[in-house]
Amino acid sequence: MASAVAGIDDFTVTMKRKEKVAAVLPLQDHLLPLSNLDLLLPPVDVGIFFCYKKPISTTTNKKSSFPSVASTLKKSLAQALVSYYAFSSEVITNSLGEPGLHCNNRGVDFFEAYTDIELQHLNLYNPDATVEGKLVPRKKEGVFCVQATEFKCGGVVVACSFDHRVADAYSGNMFLVSWAEMAQSKSISNQPSFRRSLLNPRHPGSYDVSIDDMYVPLSSLPPPKNEEQAADDDKIISRIYYVTAQDINGLQARASSGSCKRTKLESLSACLWQIVAKSMKDSTRRCKMGIVVDGRTRLSDGDRPNNCMSNYFGNVLSIPYGDERVEELTMRPLSWVAEVVHEALRGGASKEHFLGLIDWVEARRPQPALAKIYCKGREDGAAFVVSSGQRFPVERVDFGWGKPVFGSYHFPWGGDAGYVMPMPSASREGDWVVYMHLFKGQLNLLEAEEGHIFHPLTPDYLNLPATAAAASHVSDAQEGIPSSTNSATSTNVED
Repeated sequence: MASAVAGIDDFTVTMKRKEKVAAVLPLQDHLLPLSNLDLLLPPVDVGIFFCYKKPISTTTNKKSSFPSVASTLKKSLAQALVSYYAFSSEVITNSLGEPGLHCNNRGVDFFEAYTDIELQHLNLYNPDATVEGKLVPRKKEGVFCVQATEFKCGGVVVACSFDHRVADAYSGNMFLVSWAEMAQSKSISNQPSFRRSLLNPRHPGSYDVSIDDMYVPLSSLPPPKNEEQAADDDKIISRIYYVTAQDINGLQARASSGSCKRTKLESLSACLWQIVAKSMKDSTRRCKMGIVVDGRTRLSDGDRPNNCMSNYFGNVLSIPYGDERVEELTMRPLSWVAEVVHEALRGGASKEHFLGLIDWVEARRPQPALAKIYCKGREDGAAFVVSSGQRFPVERVDFGWGKPVFGSYHFPWGGDAGYVMPMPSASREGDWVVYMHLFKGQLNLLEAEEGHIFHPLTPDYLNLPATAAAASHVSDAQEGIPSSTNSATSTNVED
């Protein structure tokens, strides 16, 4: 595994200020129920962060001080929370034990911090050491929290954590873009919809038996076993890689056969599924791979003016998964694995599936339930989930001082199921940035067999200003890592 990566991971972040930012206008105190699809999410927090060079105002063309940057962020956040009031709320439990949202404008915890290293020295390849608990804040109260960190060079990292029961990545992305628009004194381009009636169950309810294979009531799960300390390769860790546009296209070509052209996401998922399967020592066992499917387009009623699914704020997710023998996954060609991925995706790609999932939850309330892939640990064989962030418009998270040079989700959710989130690169058009939360042994094998495709995210990739100090931190081991290329143009991931 590439242990010598340019960048610093041993540094201190000093908290300078904590403030609570509430919506700038008074909001009516009320209760907002979580939808049946929200109730399928466990109480985990999702992190996302963006790196910016030293802010230069796009209106005055002058460098902005960190106090000015923090003030802009807080003022525009207070404005954005008027529309996105769910993020200024609290999760409470009702008499049945189900979570709900108390929309009381309790506010968002906003932290201002400082670190004495330069942004170009930050080791983003190892976010467990550099991002977790340092740059991405740990949310202790409320639904949403923010941390703005100033670096020695004047660069800034803006990071957020939010309760996954309240919002999925689509909702979080929609909010971030609206927040940036408010910071530039623009109107919000997408007003969020909280119409829970869009996800009401049917009467009578109906669902396909296949949902019983995808979701499970928590009460039917066996109690967790006390395990001995895991060996080093059996520890789950986080890493961030980049994949060039050229290599994405090459991977897609390998995963396609004849007239069956697979999407880039299917191709990436198939490649990772083979690697995870190869990391398993027992070829008679099984390996599972799930893909997060957004149901908004599936539940849409066309282009009618009253259709709000495109702006719906909440969780509209399903996680169909494939389950195959390790021997099949490792011995078959990548195109065969990609075909299995494609077929697994079809299980969650219809309107009827999502309507049935809503009805399935309703039939079991108030008993909590969970996607099976979340709880498929090592006892059942390896399992991981691939999410889809390729459509996230990173360049639109511009608070008035330019687009970020880097952005990524950070989601070490715990448990024995891995998690992968690819996003478009903010620095190189057409490239992908891929956050991975997998077992160390799986990542060792990934770098050994596919290291020519999955490159460790190094500071030089971000095109930050080079300094003599930065050069002193570059390891000799990095000399062989190829740089990204702009030879391929940006392509829609569905192609």
